[in-house]
Amino acid sequence: MHPPLILVTNDDGYRADGIAALAESVDDLGEVWVVAPHDQQSAMSHALTLGAPLRVHDHGDRWFSVTGTPTDSVFLAILHQLPRKPAVVLSGINHGPNLADDVSYSGTVSAALEGAIMGIPGLAFSHVGLGARDWRDGQAIAHELTRVVLDRGLPKRHYLSVNFPDVPAGQCKGLRVAPLGHRRYDDQIVVAEDPRGQPYFWIGGSQAEHTDIPGSDCNLVDEGWATVTALHADPTSVEGNDLLRAWGIENP
Repeated sequence: MHPPLILVTNDDGYRADGIAALAESVDDLGEVWVVAPHDQQSAMSHALTLGAPLRVHDHGDRWFSVTGTPTDSVFLAILHQLPRKPAVVLSGINHGPNLADDVSYSGTVSAALEGAIMGIPGLAFSHVGLGARDWRDGQAIAHELTRVVLDRGLPKRHYLSVNFPDVPAGQCKGLRVAPLGHRRYDDQIVVAEDPRGQPYFWIGGSQAEHTDIPGSDCNLVDEGWATVTALHADPTSVEGNDLLRAWGIENP
């Protein structure tokens, strides 16, 4: 009988420190395969490459890179690269937070979403710190959550987003279940000219502030907690559908 196959991916690229830390953290839980983007793919969300070919590079020891997005990597791994269906898809550990509204843009989180869509539990891990990171607390939490999910599974089409606080090793207060908060960026468009005098545009928004919502993922990581949020692949709004019916819109 084969050990559980664990697929590890990310959006920072196959050479990132975070993916090495994540793969190492679950090495004793199953047969770990890494299939990740060849280059940085942050904020690619759930993009799937349809207009260009993909290439796979073998780096040895069940470690592969794909010339595409995080979703491409999961899709290709499950349908082609892996010897059998994985028991779980792990994504991360991302270099930076994926809190609140970030989950809509995040390639890290979308890789876990792709796992859920394909019927496989997905877990996305992100480290809030933007400078030098100590992965040890995150590795311990990733190991324990993965162990529990391998043992108990997740509800159909569900996936998890986990964020680790930017604190010294050993000072994370623990893991809390949290709803998504709300973050605002200093969004801006930088306009400049290339050497030929043609305008180009650079999307800004690196600084973020969050709404003070007690118990939200944003608040809790600021307080030194790691957070886990359960997400669902079906974005249907029951409240919104009820509103449409109240407007008099009915199914034919």
